[in-house]
Amino acid sequence: MFDSLQSRLQSAFKSLRGKGRLTEADIDAVAREIRLALLDADVAAPVVREFISTVKERALGQEVSQALNPAQQVIKIVNEELVQILGGETRRIRFAKNPPTVIMLAGLQGAGKTTLAGKLGRWLKSQGNSPMLVAADLQRPNAVTQLQVVGEQAGVTVFAPEPGNGVGNPVEVARAGLAEATRTLHDVVIVDTAGRLGIDDELMKQAADIRAAVNPDEVLFVIDAMIGQDAVNTAQAFLEGVDFTGVVLSKLDGDARGGAALSVRSVTGRPIMFASTGEKLEDFDVFHPDRMASRILDMGDMLTLIEQAEKAFTAEEAARTAERLTEGQFTLGDFLAQMEALSKMGSMTKMLGMLPGMGQFKEQIANFDEREIDKIKAIIRSMTPAERENPKIIDGSRRARISAGSGTQVSDVNHLVDRFFEAAKMMKQMAKGGFNPANGLPAMGGSKRAGAKQPKQNKKGKRGSGNPAKRAAQAAAQQAQKPDPSAAFGFNDPAATDFELPKELRDLL
Repeated sequence: MFDSLQSRLQSAFKSLRGKGRLTEADIDAVAREIRLALLDADVAAPVVREFISTVKERALGQEVSQALNPAQQVIKIVNEELVQILGGETRRIRFAKNPPTVIMLAGLQGAGKTTLAGKLGRWLKSQGNSPMLVAADLQRPNAVTQLQVVGEQAGVTVFAPEPGNGVGNPVEVARAGLAEATRTLHDVVIVDTAGRLGIDDELMKQAADIRAAVNPDEVLFVIDAMIGQDAVNTAQAFLEGVDFTGVVLSKLDGDARGGAALSVRSVTGRPIMFASTGEKLEDFDVFHPDRMASRILDMGDMLTLIEQAEKAFTAEEAARTAERLTEGQFTLGDFLAQMEALSKMGSMTKMLGMLPGMGQFKEQIANFDEREIDKIKAIIRSMTPAERENPKIIDGSRRARISAGSGTQVSDVNHLVDRFFEAAKMMKQMAKGGFNPANGLPAMGGSKRAGAKQPKQNKKGKRGSGNPAKRAAQAAAQQAQKPDPSAAFGFNDPAATDFELPKELRDLL
């Protein structure tokens, strides 16, 4: 979504690198590039003007002129201001003191409200709640059926007393849904309402009537992040007609320029609470302004990546895998389990995009074929338990059977098995060798370690000259050729060999 904006901002910051002091002209040039980048990303003009004004004011102030690295300080200012226009801090759902908590969804037709109802219900269920979806969109064809299908996929109860397709009163359905949730002890009610292709009085009146009937604790405005500048006008109209309390950005995985995400919060004053980043029900999460700003500036999103890893890997599984790795007992069955866990975290493309500095590899990441992972899993699943435990027994006939069972070529099976043997050999060497004290890296079998046999050294040294003067000259030359231990740390002063670390650092090490 923000690829274009990310590239333009990185290009703007390149001119600052390596400069020990920034002039007013340097800051003006960078501000101009940032302004063009934001306008090109479809950010609303008033938002851009305020953003650039604040950045220039801070960049020309004392915090940059007195900084050790002015260029990095400017990037820090841009990051902080991006966080502010995206909302400043993460906004959570306000739950009712007396359940059920009522959440009403509003927005234009096609924004993704019905699918988002299922995503939100699934997310709330994972948080320990008991949500119920109410089908109050009775106008769009098959909207009720779609919500029932989505609810079944999410494992969430759906209340749909009317068939829809123009039949039924949405206000009465919403009111009956709240009563049913109270009776069946559901603690959260999500009301899916109808949308239109554009703003009209009928749409706003129906939304306002539903709001008055159920008195929701949260009204979430669902907006398509790909609609650009028109997002601002749509958001303002719904703010006046329904007075929503939060924003949900849908279709953040699209290839649009993303200006809506940077404009809606600043224009309406309502926080962005959730973001939908794909078609699957699990492609949904809380919106974190600081993490989104970090992604835009290509500084990664390690916190989200860690959170996803914690969901996919338990501490016991991680410890067990680490133990098997160090003991050289890692099998293809273990590898398959790791691949399955990675799949739970989402696509590899998204995970790679969360790493810092990956903006320079956008093309490679975009061309990454997720089907290759499916092919590897299919090959391993086609093996017997004995073959996964001991790949050495996989001969030619077994490889032919595995390739036929997985729908792949024999060369694919050969490649996977050969690579596994190479990796197993490397892990075994690392487990036996420990760490090389010379560089702190895992010893790969070639470094000295206790108990290992070392090749015999030729004890007979090079014969020196019989002339005392020449012998002294040879000794001096040999001494000069010996590596200076201090040179490895960047010291050129012979006195550096007497260098001592501070006591606090010695204690830490």
